[in-house]
Parts: sequence; structure tokens; C-alpha cells
Amino acid sequence: MKKVLILSGSPRAKGNSDMLCDEFMRGAVEAGHEVEKIRVAAKKIGFCSACYYCRDHGGVCAQKDDMTEVLQKMLAADVIVMASPVYFYSVDAQMKALIDRTVARWLEFDGKEFYYIMSSAENTDCVMDTTLACFRGMAECFKHSVERGVIYGKGVYEKGEILQSPVMRQAYEMGKGI
Repeated sequence: MKKVLILSGSPRAKGNSDMLCDEFMRGAVEAGHEVEKIRVAAKKIGFCSACYYCRDHGGVCAQKDDMTEVLQKMLAADVIVMASPVYFYSVDAQMKALIDRTVARWLEFDGKEFYYIMSSAENTDCVMDTTLACFRGMAECFKHSVERGVIYGKGVYEKGEILQSPVMRQAYEMGKGI
């Protein structure tokens, strides 16, 4: 059994990337894993101010917000799923704030397995290249991280459009296959 943390960056509850997270979670739960999903937009996570308080205080951030809890859950997880809709060819602001705030304890990450989920109104893989590069860039900074899977939810814009897509099954199967 693995400990799985899903970080849903979608600012829309039950948005397309959030629904893909739910399907991934359903598969992982059915496979017997311990799974928690966090909607990043529902947490109070401030932007990194590059003050480096964390460097001089053992990874403790000067900001007192929900990132302390989220970061601890990330460190405790075996598997981290990061999901975001594509906003101007990158991750949304909520997810970017979370990524930047991992700086407080980034040296403690070791051996994490990563899955990435993205959704986009456009129907091509290349529109997701920069979003995926952002996710991969963070994982590259962590020791021994391993990418296990990528889900492209393409051609979906309106809330719920993803429900008609075969990628929902892919998300479920990927979660089940952890």
C-alpha cells in the first residue's frame, strides 16, 4: 500500500482537471492505497517572497498559512499527483504558488513518484508542453524522483466536458495501476 497525495490545482471545484483527479483517486482507492486529495484553491497558500527565512530556520516558512500542512503531507506521501488546467500554456497561479513554496523543504524530498494531470481547451499535446515542463522542473529538483504517468485532458473547456472523454478511463486505470 502506498500513500498517495493528489494536489488538484483547478480553481473550479469539479472542473475538468479536478474530475480527472477524482477518477485517478477512485482507481487508487480501489487498488488499496491510502489516498488524500487536496484542492489547492481551497487552501490559503501565499506566494513565496524569496526572503529565505526558511533557509535560516530549518525549513520553517515566515508565512503562517496552509502550506506548512500541505508540505508535510507532500513529504509523507510516496506518490504525488499534480493536476492543473492549462492557463496561458502553464500551470494556474494556485499550483505555481504551491510549487514555489516547496523551496522551504525541497532538500527533504527523496524518492517520490509523480503523476501529472492536465486539462486544456485546445486539442493538441503541444499546448501542454510548458505546463508539463513546469511540473517536471519541480520534480527534477528533488532527489530520486520518478515520473510514473501523464494524463492529457484535451479539447475540454466547459465544466464537466471531460466526463464524455475517454481520458476519464485512463485516469482511473492509471490510479488503479499504482
